[in-house]
This record gives sequence, structure tokens and C-alpha cells, in this order.
Amino acid sequence: MKVSKILFVSEFEELWLDALQSLMALRKAGMNNVVFLHVISRDKVAMRRGAGYLKQEERKLKEIADIRFIDWAETLFEEGMEVVAHIAIGNIVPKILSVAEIEGVDLIITARRKRAKLEELYAGSETSDLLRRTVKPVLIYNYLSQSGKVGENPFERLLLGLDWSVSSEKILDYVLALKGAVKRVDIVHVVGEKDVAKISRMEVHKLERSNKKRLDEVCDILVNERFDARPHLYIGKVEEQIQKAASEHRTTMLVLGAKRRSIWKEKWSGSAAHSLADKSDLPVLIVPAEVK
Repeated sequence: MKVSKILFVSEFEELWLDALQSLMALRKAGMNNVVFLHVISRDKVAMRRGAGYLKQEERKLKEIADIRFIDWAETLFEEGMEVVAHIAIGNIVPKILSVAEIEGVDLIITARRKRAKLEELYAGSETSDLLRRTVKPVLIYNYLSQSGKVGENPFERLLLGLDWSVSSEKILDYVLALKGAVKRVDIVHVVGEKDVAKISRMEVHKLERSNKKRLDEVCDILVNERFDARPHLYIGKVEEQIQKAASEHRTTMLVLGAKRRSIWKEKWSGSAAHSLADKSDLPVLIVPAEVK
């Protein structure tokens, strides 16, 4: 895996140039190409005064986005990076998927996206919609404080949530590709309360030893690649324990795996990765099991 080209999706109200600049540690992992994308929703250019007004409004919004991207691109050009910009009109998720495929990006960076409450009840958030449909890793970027000030390097202290599925292998491969950008990695596995409740104390100890051994093996792989890595085992509800671990270890970004799921399966059965992507105050990097 590699991380040489990223897609930075900005609606301007959510992600600004400072968010992108805080991710420049990725250059140490080989990132040298940025693709900008701004999608203008059809609601913003809705026909209220006829076709002439529609075209005029489209043109004005595109010009505003173009000016913004030119300004951002000049900053990146000065640092020796390559930049491409796309400005489109339509629905955000299909446009992200299309541009990501056309440009062959290695990482999609976007802000948390939600729909109206009633629509979300039946269709889910746009964040979950994107995660269900993409085979590209997605970084859901959240500013790290209520003041809106970003951290200097969200990749500084990663928390990897591993469940020993195929997605766990993908997470490890992806983090190894970030060598140079990451200062510390905390590896976390959560044993579910239900898994512990239905077995004997002896079996619980056996389960703990088995999981600690697997955590140590992952840790050794990272340490051999000169990462500062630490293993941690938690017991409880996955989402709650991941948040607890993030607080205890001063995490700057969560890294989780996820399988693509149907809308209804996601809505009613839930997914810790998708839920944390929608709720966490920290940036959340989701690596799909089908990552390409």
C-alpha cells in the first residue's frame, strides 16, 4: 500500500487549508499529490427564477470555489507538491466516489456529513453512505477543539482498533505505509462483555492470554519497522472502550476497519467504526476490508 495521492473534499464551511496543512506529515510517508474537490449541491442552485437564474448561480458558485482552490494550490506549489482541482454540481457521495476513482487516490479526506434527522432515520448519514460504498480509506476529519484550532499533526498518536478480521490486516498494512508520519501507535483489541459473561473464569484467562499474544505479535511487527507501538486489551462495549482508550493514551486519530454493509443492516445492527466516524471528536481513519 502507499499514500502518495490524497483527495481533499472541502465544502469550505467545514474544512479549510489549515486542516490540510496539519496533514503534511503524510509527506514523510510519500504523499506529494493533492486533489481538491468541491461539490455544489443542487439545492444551492435550485431554480427559483427560471433557467437563466440557475445558470448564473451555478457560474457564481463555481467561480468562488475556483478562486479559493487557486489560492490553496499556490501554497502547495511553493512546497513542491502537485495539485488538481475538481468542482462539480450534484450529490456529494457519488461525486467523491467518481473523482476518487478517476484520480486513483490513496486516501479520501472529508468532514463529517449528516442529513436531516428524518432522512437520517431511514437513509443514514452521508458519512456512513460514503463508507459503505467506497473501497478507498477515508479520513473523517474533525477539528480537535471547540475553538476550531487543529492539531499540529493528527497522525502523531494513532489508536488502532483491531478485531482480528480481514480488516485488521488491512489496517496494519496501511499503517505500515504511513512510516515516517506517525510517532506512536496504540494497538487496542476489545473483548465483548457478552463473550466473557458466558464462559468460565478459566476460559476468560485463556481468552485474555490468546488476545494479548496476538496484540504482542502486531506490536512486534510495528516495532521492527521502528514504530513506537504499545499493545492494550480492554473488556466491554467496543465503542465505549475505544473512546476510553483514546482518552487514556492521548490519541490524536482513531484507525478502524469496516466492511461494506447495506443501509438497513448498518442502521439496525450497527457498526462501531461507522458510529465512531459519526460521533467521535477525533479524526477517524476508516480502512475498508476491500481496500484497493
